[in-house]
Amino acid sequence: MKKLNIFIITGLSGSGKSCAIAALEDTGFYCVDNMPVALLPKFVELPIENDPQIAGLAFVMDLREKGFLSMYSSIFESLKEKGYKLKILFLEADENILLERYSQTRRHHPLSQGKSLLEGIRLEKEQLTNLKTAADEIINTSDFNVHKLKSVIRNIAIQSKDFAPMSINILSFGFKYGVPSDVSLVMDVRFLTNPHFVPDLKPLDGKAEKVQNFVLNNDDTRTFLKKYLDFLDYLIPLYEKEGKAYLTIGIGCTGGRHRSVVIAETISNHIKKPQRKIMVTHRDIDL
Repeated sequence: MKKLNIFIITGLSGSGKSCAIAALEDTGFYCVDNMPVALLPKFVELPIENDPQIAGLAFVMDLREKGFLSMYSSIFESLKEKGYKLKILFLEADENILLERYSQTRRHHPLSQGKSLLEGIRLEKEQLTNLKTAADEIINTSDFNVHKLKSVIRNIAIQSKDFAPMSINILSFGFKYGVPSDVSLVMDVRFLTNPHFVPDLKPLDGKAEKVQNFVLNNDDTRTFLKKYLDFLDYLIPLYEKEGKAYLTIGIGCTGGRHRSVVIAETISNHIKKPQRKIMVTHRDIDL
């Protein structure tokens, strides 16, 4: 049975743990916030472990659970002995940054009851000293914005062999039926010569070889594809690096049966790689 990667997100309150686990969720991890550490051994035995779509498990665990500090060490070691690849990510930030973040959010620090905010921050740092020492990665988020933190977490996730790559959906559609609302990029190919006006090609769709030859064996199409595929070759790795979980490329023509279908299939064949998850959808091909 495959042993999934397990990331434990922990550290100081206000250091960005919620943002970190959101980044892991975007990269295909099954995530749980404020997970009681005593439940972890039972959780990893659930059937979810065998789901091929899951890159790993990620849990936020911290001082919100009163028994966390007394139990985490033995539980983590036990899972490692069973073959689980458990990694502790400890997030922290400078005191002045934590004070500023709390003043902006107006949230209560978990250890500030009966104390000042600064006293609560310092007490938490003291109580988490041993956990910080045991951490596999210590990340100071003082100078990070949300995007920078997500990028750092994603880079850590990429190093795990079960990392889930960005999903790319290439969607052909017809403008006469409306532009899809969930597309990241839209390309209008209505400037290409339309097979709809060729009697022998009109009843066929873009999957037919005759239609493909008609669309692709055209100087305008060749020039367009060279430029657009070069653009995608440049852009897609940047989206992957940024941590985007899903990318939908919409290719539209008038009716969504001929030109857009041919171009969508051509794009799919060009960007296909073993580590990429690509799906092609022809929304309006049968309308």
